[in-house]
Amino acid sequence: MAKKPGPRPGAAVKTVTPAPVPAREPSDPSKFGRVDEDGNVFLTRGGEERQIGSWQAGTPAEGLAHYGQRYDDLVTEVELLETRLRAHPEEADAIRKSAETLKTTLADAAVIGDVDAVEARLTKVVEDSAAARERAKEQKAQRRQQAIARKETLAAEAEDLAENSTEWKAAGDRIRAILEEWRSIRGIDRATDDELWKRYSRARDSFNRRRGSHFAELDRGRAQAKKAKEELVERAEALKDSTEWGETARAYRDLMTEWKAAGRAPREVDDALWERFRAAQDHFFAARNAVNAERDREFEANADAKDALIAEYDSLIDPAKGLGAAKSKLRELQDKWDEIGFVPRGRVREFEDKIARIEQRVAAAEDSRWRKTNPAQQEKVNQFQVKADDFERQAQAAEAQGDAAKAASLREQAKQWQEFADVAAKAVNEG
Repeated sequence: MAKKPGPRPGAAVKTVTPAPVPAREPSDPSKFGRVDEDGNVFLTRGGEERQIGSWQAGTPAEGLAHYGQRYDDLVTEVELLETRLRAHPEEADAIRKSAETLKTTLADAAVIGDVDAVEARLTKVVEDSAAARERAKEQKAQRRQQAIARKETLAAEAEDLAENSTEWKAAGDRIRAILEEWRSIRGIDRATDDELWKRYSRARDSFNRRRGSHFAELDRGRAQAKKAKEELVERAEALKDSTEWGETARAYRDLMTEWKAAGRAPREVDDALWERFRAAQDHFFAARNAVNAERDREFEANADAKDALIAEYDSLIDPAKGLGAAKSKLRELQDKWDEIGFVPRGRVREFEDKIARIEQRVAAAEDSRWRKTNPAQQEKVNQFQVKADDFERQAQAAEAQGDAAKAASLREQAKQWQEFADVAAKAVNEG
């Protein structure tokens, strides 16, 4: 059995970048403390003022701003803990310890600001860490189930390929790609992972055995194809001098069908046999083509006769001067056309098109006459015209009542239906 793949180097290393803390306005330290003229720094907390330090590096205002900034830095530290807890609940225990440690320093913190608010936020971080820990467990369990489901899907796909696929290269590439993805999936307990790996491994081994058997069978088939094609070449060469053009051409088509069904011999042998087979075919068809070319030269006289016939009857077959007479002349043309016989093979389509143009002229005239007398077509024209007239009457009535907008709308509809009627009438009249 193939060795189960281990983790890729560095696969378990994960760098966590804390989410950025939104920018906020600096706090106002003057609400929570002061610095006197002697540089003594005081913090007011819980209604009591106590000295927390001494400032000798500047004015009292600068000192107040300095201790206010230290408070803002403390708030930023708390916000980072809150953000980490939301983004990474799996770190809940470490974050709780950091919050508790930071909370113990508040009593001696040399900052001026709302320390009670900071303490409340740290208390909430500690309280929320328990729920975050549970959420992390749920997420870990969910990731485990997703990982198991994905590996089950991959194992099932490998099993399907192993059992059913005959696209050997594509299936082999896919089985290797499944292994690469397999190695990247983490978070499954060992027992479950081992069972899933056994399924994939068995499928891969089964596919490899079936593919090996297939190519071994191909080798046997190539030997059989070689023998069959050697016999086909002998039969093709025996026919190459035949002058039974139709029968032999059909025989060569049958030989080609057998050739395709025989399968592939080893490449060099197959190519050499094909050259002999094709040479026999080419010899026969070259001889037949030479005979046909001579026959085509004889048929050129028929082509000239048919051109003369077209020139004679083209002006005589005019449905506009009488459809019955045109049909009668067309029958004469068709009878004489058939009597003349074949034209050269390369010009058959040309002459079919020449007589077809005249035949189409008569057919179009017959179709036009039918449409003009077709009650259904005429009824459609009448229906469109009735619609157009009705909208026009409604427009006139609206105009008489002073409703110009409604009259314009109705007249536009009347115009549209009149266009429909005109188009339908033109189709009936012109065919």
